[in-house]
Amino acid sequence: MIEIIPAQTASQFLQIEALADTIWREYYIPMVGKPLIDYMLEKFQTAKAIEQQVELGFEYFLITFDRMPVSYIAIKKEETSLFLSKIYVLSSYRGKKIAKKAMGFILEKAKGYQLKTIRLTVNVNNTNSINVYEKWGFVKLEPLKADIGNGFYMDDYVMIKELNN
Repeated sequence: MIEIIPAQTASQFLQIEALADTIWREYYIPMVGKPLIDYMLEKFQTAKAIEQQVELGFEYFLITFDRMPVSYIAIKKEETSLFLSKIYVLSSYRGKKIAKKAMGFILEKAKGYQLKTIRLTVNVNNTNSINVYEKWGFVKLEPLKADIGNGFYMDDYVMIKELNN
């Protein structure tokens, strides 16, 4: 059974930190290298960083499979769009419809907020995720190169999904 739970406590933020450390190292180090992932995990995915993001309006959700934390998402309501900041699933739980259920949840949140689009950024080399997003109805808008400090850059595509509210 898949359950999506709002993450609001320090212990939930620590669970997300642990998930991020596992997922990001496994998935992204081969794509972008260990120094960037070490930096990004420390800057964006510690329990303290997550708590600060929540204070700035981000909503984090833990996703459990048979009561085991296996995934998480983060979203932020913007003026006309819902920003999908994060959607990650442990590799051993991929193929169990967790991401599909998460995307359904995200769609419902966007519609509940009466927003026109869902927006995300994805690494230009992340072809697997880009293919999944396109299958879900997202289209590439533009490339985006963002300075995230310490000499590191995010080299992404902005993707958007129009909603029929």
